[in-house]
Amino acid sequence: MLDVVIIGAGPIGLAAGIESKKHNLSHLILEKGCLVNSLYNYPKNMVFFSTSERLEIGEVPFISHGVKPTRSEALEYYRRVKESWQLNINTYENVLSITGADGKFQIQTSKTNYTCKKVIIATGFYDFPNYLNIPGEDLPKVKHYYDEPHPYANQKIVVIGGGNSAVDVALETFRRGAEVTMVLNKSNLEKNVKYWVLPDIENRIKEGSIKAFWKSQVLSISENTVTINSPEGEIAIDNDFVMAMTGYHPDFTFLEKCGIKSSESEDKKPDYNEKTFETNVPGIYLTGVVCGGMKTQEWFIENSRYHAANAVAHLSKSL
Repeated sequence: MLDVVIIGAGPIGLAAGIESKKHNLSHLILEKGCLVNSLYNYPKNMVFFSTSERLEIGEVPFISHGVKPTRSEALEYYRRVKESWQLNINTYENVLSITGADGKFQIQTSKTNYTCKKVIIATGFYDFPNYLNIPGEDLPKVKHYYDEPHPYANQKIVVIGGGNSAVDVALETFRRGAEVTMVLNKSNLEKNVKYWVLPDIENRIKEGSIKAFWKSQVLSISENTVTINSPEGEIAIDNDFVMAMTGYHPDFTFLEKCGIKSSESEDKKPDYNEKTFETNVPGIYLTGVVCGGMKTQEWFIENSRYHAANAVAHLSKSL
């Protein structure tokens, strides 16, 4: 029987594995995709908001060429962390259910079953987009994930949202010759937009190079148009692709199946102890961005690394 099974091989899941090794606990990290799967699925040209030292875990130095590391540098770094600590990780193995109780949990995966004393869930949120639930959202032209700008060169692009992802998409596709229109439900961009790109997007909107509809909502999407409700009334926009950068959320269905409660408010924050990170289910812990519920901007790699240390310190006391 394993001491602890950690679900999710992102940076905080890796940190939990490192803490387990520090406490001499047998551990297994299960990941349904590749190592740091969410980071792998980030846009190829992405640059982190944080400097490299704030993304470090396990006392392994993170050296980047620039002040702020790139996606490819982060992938290389976390591979080195995994090897440096010789973490026990099974990738491409999806966890289907957690049953049993504290001291003897049964973990059913897409490949086999495991028994463990404690469970740490560090699954993030990037796999579950916030859908608009409007007609036409299921068309192939609608994308909830963005990879790189080249496919959208010289196309008519509608970008939905006003956060970092939406701004990056708008600027990168604009610079590849796309005709870009942004649709935002507020009167301003999100407060968390990276400071080094904020003047760029503001100036492009001001000069009219990128069209922006403020206080507007997308009503429907067709093969050739996007219909929005704006302060000027209902408008149909000629369109080739829709980039719905509407955010993401944790797998609430999986948490509920595990018996973890969430608040009934809009944030749907899971029920856990903010010091120990143990949930309302004894022996099951949450760490990382999954702790924020719908408030996915509350926790990042740099400010949630301590979750792993607190959780493992607490669970190790009862082993």
